[in-house]
Amino acid sequence: MKNIAVIGAGTMGNGIAHVFAQNGYWVNLIDLNEDALKNGISNISKNLDRMISKGAIQEEDKKATLNNITTFTDLKNGVGEVDLVVEAASENLNIKMNIFKDLDAFCKPSVILATNTSSISITQIASVTSRPSKVIGMHFMNPVPIMKLVEIIRGYNTSDETTKKIMELARKLGKTATEVNDYPGFVANRILMPMINEAIETLHHSVAGVQEIDTVMKLGMAHPMGPLQLADFIGLDVCLSILQVLYDGFKNPKYAPSPLLVNMVTAGKLGVKSGEGFYDYAESKKAETVSNQFK
Repeated sequence: MKNIAVIGAGTMGNGIAHVFAQNGYWVNLIDLNEDALKNGISNISKNLDRMISKGAIQEEDKKATLNNITTFTDLKNGVGEVDLVVEAASENLNIKMNIFKDLDAFCKPSVILATNTSSISITQIASVTSRPSKVIGMHFMNPVPIMKLVEIIRGYNTSDETTKKIMELARKLGKTATEVNDYPGFVANRILMPMINEAIETLHHSVAGVQEIDTVMKLGMAHPMGPLQLADFIGLDVCLSILQVLYDGFKNPKYAPSPLLVNMVTAGKLGVKSGEGFYDYAESKKAETVSNQFK
């Protein structure tokens, strides 16, 4: 597999495109929004500059990486000749299922269709295709160029051959591939999101303030970032979506989203992306400082 399509030029999509392109793959980066594509390429360029400043790569490596990426606003043209598709669109079941219906129609029968979903059922996404054995989860961690883990999620019908190919591919990207089964939240978010939700509940019940909660987890539990700051970085809307998937999937009240989280998302306070969440990111430099902690 040398020709890769990545759908979605947002934070995860441009990070995935970056990693594939830096490792010598030809990448078609696809997004319906031309501005999103421009911003995606700009972010890749900035991240490559950061790697140059740290001595991790040379200027020639940056040029080669960017030359390996072609942008498309048309899905059909972007996926027509690729060997693998990695979908990194919004964490919304209907959006993903519509994309996979189109991918099944536009892609060659041999193409593996992967999704970067962090919580949604691979089996359900695969059900709208004629190739469920070739549908798999490939859940990268954020920021993709830095984080080593990729959760490889087998749907109910995902074949051993497909799983083996994607596990090997992840390793070729310099990642640690971990195979898990298809249950809500998989492993990473089944454990992480209840912790974040409990931190929000701790704040909601006035046990402690935002900085105090994060300080306890950073200094007491050796977490690199406190759970409330991490929620801001992930996006409170994304956290809410994942918790709703967990709650709907297990019908267990321990996964019910905190009312404070629901209210903040309803009010448009989504974290770094909106300029305000548990912390204030109104000044762009503040947002950049928080983001750089993951770089």
